[in-house]
Amino acid sequence: MSDQDLSEVRRHLDRLTADGIDVVRVTYPDLIGTDRARDVLVEELPRALEHGLAFCRAVYHTSPQGDVVPVSGGLDAGLPDISVRPDLGTLVALPWEPGVAACLAGVVDPATGAPAPESPRDLLRSVLDRCREHGLSPVVGPELEYFLCEPEPGGGWRRYGGNPGVVYTAGLRADPDNHLLRTLRQVRDLGIGVLSGNHEFDGGQFEINLLHSEALSAADRAFRFKAAIKELARREGRLATFMAKPFNDAGGSGFHLHLSCTDRSDAEGRNAFDDPSGAYGLSATARHAIAGVLAHAPALAALLNPTVNSYKRFGPDTLAPWLIDWGLDNRSAMVRVPPERGAGSRLELRLGDASANPYLAIAATAAAALLGVLAGEEPPAPLEGYGYDTAKATVLPMDLSAALDALEADTALTELLGKDFTDSYLCYKRNEVERFQRHVTDWEFTEYAYHL
Repeated sequence: MSDQDLSEVRRHLDRLTADGIDVVRVTYPDLIGTDRARDVLVEELPRALEHGLAFCRAVYHTSPQGDVVPVSGGLDAGLPDISVRPDLGTLVALPWEPGVAACLAGVVDPATGAPAPESPRDLLRSVLDRCREHGLSPVVGPELEYFLCEPEPGGGWRRYGGNPGVVYTAGLRADPDNHLLRTLRQVRDLGIGVLSGNHEFDGGQFEINLLHSEALSAADRAFRFKAAIKELARREGRLATFMAKPFNDAGGSGFHLHLSCTDRSDAEGRNAFDDPSGAYGLSATARHAIAGVLAHAPALAALLNPTVNSYKRFGPDTLAPWLIDWGLDNRSAMVRVPPERGAGSRLELRLGDASANPYLAIAATAAAALLGVLAGEEPPAPLEGYGYDTAKATVLPMDLSAALDALEADTALTELLGKDFTDSYLCYKRNEVERFQRHVTDWEFTEYAYHL
């Protein structure tokens, strides 16, 4: 570590100590977007910065049930290390944990010094670098929904505050214990650009909106937001889940992405999607980006709808898009163009569900948009009226296996995402499909056991 670096570290240490911080939680996302972390005593932070924190690379290959999936570079390589290095530029005190600050981390392969192939944050960085090579800087506004659950007296979980008809509301009618107000204030103090929140469509479902920003910052903030919501719910003795569709008698939770791009050749950072003289008030760049997202939508589903459960959110009259189409201020379309123009010109991709890894969702969307810009093709005519007509638009993959096949077949997209990452992701997720196919569900027992 250079003298300049050491001086910078000491400056951070002095600030942390003055603020009463004695522990730094170093976090990074795994392949499914869950936070992995280690708590480091402040006095040991210089050592962590210089040498890195050793984790097993198979942390990226571990299923939610704790099984290590045989992804190349893990079990077959003897379970080697990755090196996790704190990024002090992302330090923030945790409002609900006195004496603890958290920071994000970079992840490298100690054998090569290069980013770990499965690192979602580094994958997004590489896609954004490609965008910048072509004069574009993606800007993203994330929208995330989640369900809050309470423990059942006999075990299991039930929806919190399950009254119907309380969409777009706030206050005790929808939220009898003021969960939203407490949570909104806590995540505001985390400094991740929280804008507002409300009760959503189904009982126990909430949405908290984040401000738009440069794409890496947006992914960082969405990642930290999801981790914070789950942690705050645990402190209440509850469960917050970003699962796509946790209940049979309710809808699902979405992860909508508002995407625009700034023009790097413009000194004022003009919105490259705006053109008052263009078709629909959109620039050619915006229209080409829409065409790219539509063209690569089947492959995008594998990353924006990444679980077996994700595809149970799709279907007619769900307001979850399951056809590949776009429309002007039309919420029944997969890609919606909101009515704002000028600096507010953007597209809203409504495909994703809340279980998506923010880094992978944003990387894949930006990559598809860039491919559309490079191809220079126009999108078809926008959807008119209420959608979900299979005679007018192509159906998305309707299960995870089909989406993974579409991702593997989309060589243009996988080239941008990288072969090592794509191979690891496909192996990991196909193992999930195989495990589900072998699992006997409650539905099967109820359907067959008595009669057969």
